[in-house]
Amino acid sequence: MFEIRADIPYQHIAFDHGIVVSVKRIDLVHPHIAGNKFYKLKYNLQAAREQGKTLLISFGGAYSNHIHALAHAAHEYGFQALGIIRGQELAEQPLNPTLQDAANLGMQLQFISRADYRQKHTPAFLQAALNQYPHAYVMPEGGSNALAIQGCEEILSAADKHNFEVICCAVGTGGTIAGIINASSDAQHIIGHAALKTDYLSAEVAQHTERRNWHITSEDVFGGYGHFNAELLDFIAATEATHGLPLDPVYTGKAYYRLCQQIHAGDFAPHSRILFIHTGGLQGHRPANRAHSA
Repeated sequence: MFEIRADIPYQHIAFDHGIVVSVKRIDLVHPHIAGNKFYKLKYNLQAAREQGKTLLISFGGAYSNHIHALAHAAHEYGFQALGIIRGQELAEQPLNPTLQDAANLGMQLQFISRADYRQKHTPAFLQAALNQYPHAYVMPEGGSNALAIQGCEEILSAADKHNFEVICCAVGTGGTIAGIINASSDAQHIIGHAALKTDYLSAEVAQHTERRNWHITSEDVFGGYGHFNAELLDFIAATEATHGLPLDPVYTGKAYYRLCQQIHAGDFAPHSRILFIHTGGLQGHRPANRAHSA
């Protein structure tokens, strides 16, 4: 179950001063359980199967990549699924494409208030869920736990650890970058571009790694999580038209935009070899969604 595709493609994009960005397309690792979510779910689903669990429960916002991937994984591997969604008001609104996909795959959606959602990590909240669903395997928001980080350590190949001085990726909850940091070599520097305005992510990631070869930049360009503007959408469209590289406006689009800004600002030495991890999320690749939160 959950075998990693061996022939993940790279796209190589040349910049001035001999700098080359190689985009590792892990968004293509699986037709539906794409990108970092594939790696995060791999060992969690194995644990659920070994424990005899039949229901997968997790949490997310209305445009959650994790909820979308979990619905596909449950459908494909024979689990039931329950997505607990932030925002009770959404129960009275039409489902957006992400949640509609999840519902079509058989995921039950439970909408709760934002105040209740903030309690989702507490022992009392989790115990109540297990009391109601004794055969459930519960994963945190974004799927980031120890097993997810273990899976994300497999994103980097041996060649990746040898061929690149810098590795960049988008950051949501911090699990993916923690796995990448743990797998990286001492000579590499890892840059995470956060999808939200926050200072807590660095402290969160530091709990899962002893390495110091990394830093995270906060979302300080487009207004925070789930917000974007015409400039970003134009950049995403131009990148796809010029390089055939699809990006989403919540995670990878912002991260690649900020990487390009750093390159143009001279933040990297000439002839730097940079690896950009394309973490997926392309079900949100819909410019009609002018603003949302995940």
